[in-house]
Amino acid sequence: MSRVSNSPRATGSPSGVRRGLGIVAAAAAAVAVTTTLTGHNAVARADDPAAPSAGCGATATAAGSSTHQFAAAGETGHYLLDVPPGADRPTPVVFDLHGYLEPAELERSSSGLGDFGSKHGFVTVTPQIDEPGLPRWDFTPGSADVDYLSDLIGNVASTLCVDQRRVYVAGLSMGAFTTSALACRLSDRIAAVAPVAGLQDFDWCHPTRPVPVVAFHGTGDPIVSYTGGPGPNAAYLPAPDGSTARAENGGPAVNGPGPQSVPDDAVAWARRNGCGTTPARQHVTPDVDLTTFDCPADGTVELYSVLGGGHTWPSGSLPSPEALTGSTTHSIDANQIMWDFFQAHPMPR
Repeated sequence: MSRVSNSPRATGSPSGVRRGLGIVAAAAAAVAVTTTLTGHNAVARADDPAAPSAGCGATATAAGSSTHQFAAAGETGHYLLDVPPGADRPTPVVFDLHGYLEPAELERSSSGLGDFGSKHGFVTVTPQIDEPGLPRWDFTPGSADVDYLSDLIGNVASTLCVDQRRVYVAGLSMGAFTTSALACRLSDRIAAVAPVAGLQDFDWCHPTRPVPVVAFHGTGDPIVSYTGGPGPNAAYLPAPDGSTARAENGGPAVNGPGPQSVPDDAVAWARRNGCGTTPARQHVTPDVDLTTFDCPADGTVELYSVLGGGHTWPSGSLPSPEALTGSTTHSIDANQIMWDFFQAHPMPR
């Protein structure tokens, strides 16, 4: 399902490439979408209790943005932390995973989730492993990166007052591949996921419970093709060591998308979650279709297909290099949609 890189992280990340190619997110002017576009009830029940983490007994963390170092699973890294006001009580947390070449700082700026969470009452954690080479994730079975993220979830829960029934993950591109892998590996700890431009199905994926999924993908994505595999512009991405050598020319390989189409990946997750596998598709804006399935309440799967859209975060906070990534939609707001979805899908009691 992916091309696997066994090469070590190496040096050499040109700043222009890092920003320009960085499996980016989208443009200015976020446009809110009402919850009538989604196939679920976006209001959590008042009688749905929280599960306070160990950090709820610690000194409350002040609201605001900060950067923290963290080492685990033999790896070192850092994470950007955005804490909303009122986080002295059990608070939801969303982990926001960057794409290939894209440092955590760019992911935070591109997705806008940190600022959005500060306004909407959830903690946002944007991590990065800091070993040499271009920023990336190893999402393959047994990877140390997934172990690192697992330990980071535990660390955040022990230092902040987290609602352990409301731990969520979103990510862009390679971050979306990794989000999909975390749904497989950590289904007992992650309530729901939101992959952007990179929903994946893995033949090794056997979660212990249905994991609700809301995904976003452009049908014209030139880097992670909507019809499966890498798109044509993936050939312009540098190797993990920062060189221009491509895998087909003897350079190190990059973990990439599997050959299955994004709609077929959504069908696979629907089947895994106990849903009916006949999709229903509705036109929700002039350039966006929503695919839903007949799912149990704790296993909802939704796919927002941006017609002609590129490799971008819908209504993200930064402009993207359109020649590389394709166009960005502003007719839906991925942050609002995924947050409504997350609120409707806490971990079952």
